[in-house]
Amino acid sequence: MSLSRDLVRLIRARPYSRQDLEQASLFVLDTLACALGAGKTEPARILRAIAPLESADTPRGAFHFGGLSHILEMDDLHRDSVTHPGCVVIPAALAVATRDDRGGIAFLEAVLAGYEACCRVGMAAGKAHYRVWHNTSTCGPFGSAMAAAELIGLSEDQAVWALGNAGTQSSGLWQFLETGAMSKHLHTARAAESGVLAALMAEQGFTGPEEILEGKKGFFAGLCPDPVPDAVTAEPQRTWELTRTSIKPWPCCRHTHPSIDAALELRQAIGDADIANVKVGAYQAALDVCDRPLPQDPYSAKFSLQHCVAAALSDGFVVQSSFDADARARLAADRAKVEVGLAAAVDAAYPASWGTQLDVETTDGRRFSAARRDAKGDPENPVNAAEMTAKARTVLADGGIGQNRAEALIAAILALPDDAPVRSLALFPQAKAGATPGMNDV
Repeated sequence: MSLSRDLVRLIRARPYSRQDLEQASLFVLDTLACALGAGKTEPARILRAIAPLESADTPRGAFHFGGLSHILEMDDLHRDSVTHPGCVVIPAALAVATRDDRGGIAFLEAVLAGYEACCRVGMAAGKAHYRVWHNTSTCGPFGSAMAAAELIGLSEDQAVWALGNAGTQSSGLWQFLETGAMSKHLHTARAAESGVLAALMAEQGFTGPEEILEGKKGFFAGLCPDPVPDAVTAEPQRTWELTRTSIKPWPCCRHTHPSIDAALELRQAIGDADIANVKVGAYQAALDVCDRPLPQDPYSAKFSLQHCVAAALSDGFVVQSSFDADARARLAADRAKVEVGLAAAVDAAYPASWGTQLDVETTDGRRFSAARRDAKGDPENPVNAAEMTAKARTVLADGGIGQNRAEALIAAILALPDDAPVRSLALFPQAKAGATPGMNDV
């Protein structure tokens, strides 16, 4: 028995509740708000030019929304797997469910299944994988393939083939961070598209390698120095991985969020006092990705612990404009006061907990400290449904979606657990006419 087959059986044996479906609909809302909210950005313009929605190409539709969903850096994050499952799984499920005119329940079931596959493979990839490979890009195709497989109604063998051919398309390197290139959006676009392609081909009898994960020339052997194969099927009775996924309150790399959270707390205590120095104690993965003292563009600033902490301490908030050229110049002196390093206790708790230790000294000699084991938006410190809806409204407004159209879209998404048809979202040109906004309204 292969790990892929075991994973398919595990997912298909799992029951779901009404609460699970409602939670999944909130994650759909968060992901699609992030996608539509990115509409005014340059990467979104390019995605529309290269992968327009005017065609009825289902994999390319998944590509389009997969790329858009990750541009703002506000989409969800599963800590244990270090993946952003929503920006891969939900675009894939959306494209297939729209094509096949599926109801909301089937769509949300597929979303739950896709998160499960993406996150379980991600947890099995091991810590060292993340140093070179972008987990969302490499593990995401397993999730998009599983979501598509459920909606299409693939047999067990076909689903295993789909996972095999999703895995053989795994890719996505961190090198883009050196220059702030746009590749990360391509990673999520391709991860969403690859899984849909794999599932559609499996439906036609196109076979894939059953032992794509554990085989001698498979995923673990090729990409993972320290894999944890047992994680693929561990604890089959625990809650759905979607419910263990974090929501991002701030528009930057999730590795910066624990420190932002702590810095915002200290901002209240410090007030307008002058800061002499700041020390951030982080885990190694955060340092690998976010130790960037001199960010030269908005994207690298979103991946800079130094910049994010400086913004939180100086301004008392972190928003999209916190990363533009004016903000980077204004915060340069404050950023130079921030020193980042490894905190052994924080590192030992990772990836189950993404924490921080923040210490600030003011010029008058006072010292302030704050620690986080779990950041705002983690399952242990969650945002509620009202907060998620408020975030969606803000992000949609930033993307140019009018209030009436935004409210209609929010209502349509939150009606999915009542089996409202996915086409009622009207996000694809082949969707039925309705009051909700499509991409042409961005």
